[in-house]
Amino acid sequence: MFKKYNDKLFCFSPPVMLATLVIEFCLAAYTFIKYKMTTISRLAIAILITLGIFQLSEYMICGGFGLTHAEWTKFGYIATALLPAFGIHLVVSIAQKKSPLIVGLAYASSILFIAYYSLNSASISGQECYANYAVFYATGLMSQLFAVYYFGWLSISCYIAIHWSRRLPEKRIALHSVVIGGLLFIVPTYFFNVIDPTTTKGIPSIMCGFAVIFALILALRVLPNSCQNRKTIK
Repeated sequence: MFKKYNDKLFCFSPPVMLATLVIEFCLAAYTFIKYKMTTISRLAIAILITLGIFQLSEYMICGGFGLTHAEWTKFGYIATALLPAFGIHLVVSIAQKKSPLIVGLAYASSILFIAYYSLNSASISGQECYANYAVFYATGLMSQLFAVYYFGWLSISCYIAIHWSRRLPEKRIALHSVVIGGLLFIVPTYFFNVIDPTTTKGIPSIMCGFAVIFALILALRVLPNSCQNRKTIK
């Protein structure tokens, strides 16, 4: 695999990418084994697997396993399109609130982007592999709308998590951990964009480099404070 890519670096280097991929899938398996299957644990597993799928799609951005770069890019966008909806649903579930409208809107908007990237052959125009990140090319307007969708829902999930944590002290650690994980997922990306504006073309790739931090917080901080351990169940 490394020989195939001629030592090009993806998401800060192939070893880092593969290590991140393994960590996220292992955390998903750990969650499945350790915790009782509830809405929260299922969502956590879905998020971890989705992050891993994106990592895989980016590593294979230049083609592999019989798929073209465009097909792998589509997988990457589909995976990232699911994450904001999963995040909103996770916050609502941790807080034990019933918010079908906001959760429904989040999933509906994700489905629209998934349909667009899946069915529109012109949705992806190409890719490039730079020294520290890969570029996923999408059409201009849809790329901007996707950014609004992505960061909009992440901001909303952080806001409602903070809002509900004030009223639910027993859920505060889990909700605050979601916010911290989200910020550690987003803020470094903005930092890179500020110091080097050209990196805005590689936002999905750069974010994946920090996604492992969110994955670790989710598995080691959010779940222990919001899920029931299988071993304690009678």
